[in-house]
Amino acid sequence: MSFTSTRTGQAAPAMAPAGTGRIVLASLIGTTVEFYDFYIYGTAAALVLGPVFFPAHVPQAEQLAAFLTFGIAFLARPVGAFLFGHFGDRVGRKSTLVASMLVMGLSTVLIGLLPGYATAGFIAPILLCIMRLGQGIGLGGEWGGAALLATENAPAGRRAWFGMFPQLGPSIGFLLSNGLFLLLFSVLTEQQFLDWGWRIPFLGSAVLVGIGLYIRGRLPETIAFQKTLDRAERVALPVRDVITRQWVPLLQGAFAMVVCYALFYISTVFALGYGTKIGHIPRQTFLGLLCIAILGMAIATPIAALLADRFGRRPVLAVAAIAAGLSGFLIGPLLGSGQPDLVLLFLVIELVLMGFTFAPMGALLPELFPTNLRYSGASAAYSLGGILGGSLAPYIAQRLVAYGGLAWVGHYITIAAVVSLIAVLSMSETSRRDLADR
Repeated sequence: MSFTSTRTGQAAPAMAPAGTGRIVLASLIGTTVEFYDFYIYGTAAALVLGPVFFPAHVPQAEQLAAFLTFGIAFLARPVGAFLFGHFGDRVGRKSTLVASMLVMGLSTVLIGLLPGYATAGFIAPILLCIMRLGQGIGLGGEWGGAALLATENAPAGRRAWFGMFPQLGPSIGFLLSNGLFLLLFSVLTEQQFLDWGWRIPFLGSAVLVGIGLYIRGRLPETIAFQKTLDRAERVALPVRDVITRQWVPLLQGAFAMVVCYALFYISTVFALGYGTKIGHIPRQTFLGLLCIAILGMAIATPIAALLADRFGRRPVLAVAAIAAGLSGFLIGPLLGSGQPDLVLLFLVIELVLMGFTFAPMGALLPELFPTNLRYSGASAAYSLGGILGGSLAPYIAQRLVAYGGLAWVGHYITIAAVVSLIAVLSMSETSRRDLADR
């Protein structure tokens, strides 16, 4: 049984290829594990890493130093994108995805074993930065591969829906991360958490990584990449070709991602630190608010994917960017109120908008590049967008608050939204492209 896609005019199977359920699960669990690892670091940076790994001269300086180490991983992402992208475009998606998960997972577990500044002195923050670089390199290769795994196996007219599953991973990983921290806060004393309790989420990553590796080890190669192998179209150095021949879509994709990261890391990492330290909201309460708000992102993600398949990527992303820009004016009256109900409203708005700006990216970024450069190109655009929009977002927001108050942080969100809107409008619609024939 078959149908004709209204967008492409080509015959396509009514159902996904055999084994698609396993493929979707592998793309979902991969990003879940990777983002769990990434988020536990962000939460720990906002709550505990400053006093554990940095000299206790000025509390504000500790917080800034912890947020700077948070940003290091974003700087390492392009390295991972080009490293794993090279092998993903040369060797295949499957084996590269296994390697990226191993790098990320090992770095995360080792963070949980590091000595603090009181024990190892200046060696402690150096080791922390090295492990954080490892996390960034692993994540730089993870997302692109997971997105390709889903979209290159998707039926015609449903790529945004299939590409949505890797985009659900952040929501699930965030819930796992914050849920575990909430549990620790409920059973441990403040001193126990500071002494050793914060290490448990990092060590627990080993279990999730083991599950992910088992699932990914049983995967077939993607349909589109297999066609590239059959046609002998692999290039010798994908990184070079992306930079020299595909630099326009690379920049378009990167700038389109900026607002996603700004929304997310302002409303989670920065807001958590601000809400607990300046707003005096108890940590357990704020983490609970974030767990509720992230459900809004999880709900918005499949809705945005359906709309992106129905109307195209550009209209959904453009409307979401405009709404995100306007939301920057809400941070002062809502987050700055210190009232949990108003803070929750702010978090829900920002994370729902994050879902709408993030979900179509699972299809859009792979669609920007040909098959033999797709892993490198999509991963590099995603990672570069992270540097521009998210790497220093908590740090910059912290500085902006000190300089001009929360309103300035809102301006940061608005500017990020304008940048992404311009990038989206500069693109042609990509939903009609056939990934297997590019």
